[in-house]
Amino acid sequence: MKTLYIRIYLTLVALLLAFAFGSAWLFQRHIEQERGNVEIAAGERLAAMAALLKLALPPADASAREQAEAFIDWGQRLRMPLAMEDEKGQRIAATPAFLRRVDEPGSVVISAPIGDGRSVEMVRSIRPPQINPNNAGGPPNGPNANGGARAPGARPEEPSPWGGPWLSRQPVVPGAPAVSTLAIVLILLFVGVAAGAFPVVRRLTRRLENLKRGVERFGAGQLGQRVDDSGRDEVAALASSFNQAAERIETLLRSHQTLLANASHELRSPLARLKMAFAMLDDASAVQRERLSIEIHANIAELDALVEEVLLASRLEAGSAVGEVQPVDLLALGAEEAARAEAVFEPEADLARVQGEERLLRRALRNLLENARRYGGPEVSLQLQAVGDGFDLVVADRGPGVPAEMRERIFEPFFRLPGHAEMAGGVGLGLSLVKQIAERHGGRVRCEPREGGGSRFVLHLPLRSAQR
Repeated sequence: MKTLYIRIYLTLVALLLAFAFGSAWLFQRHIEQERGNVEIAAGERLAAMAALLKLALPPADASAREQAEAFIDWGQRLRMPLAMEDEKGQRIAATPAFLRRVDEPGSVVISAPIGDGRSVEMVRSIRPPQINPNNAGGPPNGPNANGGARAPGARPEEPSPWGGPWLSRQPVVPGAPAVSTLAIVLILLFVGVAAGAFPVVRRLTRRLENLKRGVERFGAGQLGQRVDDSGRDEVAALASSFNQAAERIETLLRSHQTLLANASHELRSPLARLKMAFAMLDDASAVQRERLSIEIHANIAELDALVEEVLLASRLEAGSAVGEVQPVDLLALGAEEAARAEAVFEPEADLARVQGEERLLRRALRNLLENARRYGGPEVSLQLQAVGDGFDLVVADRGPGVPAEMRERIFEPFFRLPGHAEMAGGVGLGLSLVKQIAERHGGRVRCEPREGGGSRFVLHLPLRSAQR
């Protein structure tokens, strides 16, 4: 689990780093493109301006003063930061706006040839100009403030990377601080997201660790172990599924333990009788031998029935298939079993078919009829009734009835009413099997008092059975 949350966390951090660097690269590309577009547009305007000044200014052989006055006049008319140089690179004239802006951070000087060796220059600001608080009202202090010579290295000789008839005079001054600021922002973003993602990832893996511990405790034998399934995410759904499975397994194991304990208890009686019968067999007379033989066969039959019902109960609890699911004719099934048990059959439906396992439904109806015959006396009847969503098989008798507080308990395995423990033929699993078979088919069984005395066992089967 520790490896899992570290892997999840490192994956998230790596994705965040990739996103941050990708965003920084795209942002830098966008800034460079915008800067190029600005300088290209400015260069095109300056090239057009140079062509105009070539016609408007005095020729190159005119005096420097005459050229400067004409250039300053045109610069004030155009209201642009312009300067003019001769063929030797010496500045002839510059407008006041040019002198103010040439040394500001973020300013870039571009130039274009006028002809006859002269060139015109213009200042462009990539970033908004910053005001010097020590010289707020006047031009900035610098080597070009008084129109003097240019600082060494201020005009690189390599052409602009985007081409054109002008040259870049000055690199962007605030470039390095901008990159540093961007790096700091990205680092802070990375640290913030990484710190915020850690508790989320850790909480997720901590819940998985709790689930792992719960599964291990359950596997160690703590059948009552459950895990926290609060929440609405996949981990909560997994925890809820585990709790449901654990509840189901615990119920099955408890049921099997109870079934095994009760079965072992029930096996003792016929085994003891068999042991006694075989011990008496050597000294018995012919008549006694015949009686003992009958007793031995009866006990063997009881043992066989007990084992069969225990095995069937185990298969039903495990959800194993016992027979094929197919249409079952309850009318024919009720008639056959009523005739076998010598009970009165009273069908109230002309057609009664349900989807189910015929062998199990026959076993359930047979158990109800045999139970009524064993404990309810000879007057037993079977009714087939059509109800809204299926059919009811009602087995009625005229026996002593079942007390109200025990009408649910009689469907528990090996439970018998007081005074019925030694009645021949009963092993205490008949009604429990009826309940399991009914639930396997999506139905139910209940015990009711019968008017005039006795009991009514109602087995309800829906039209379409819900198979496990």
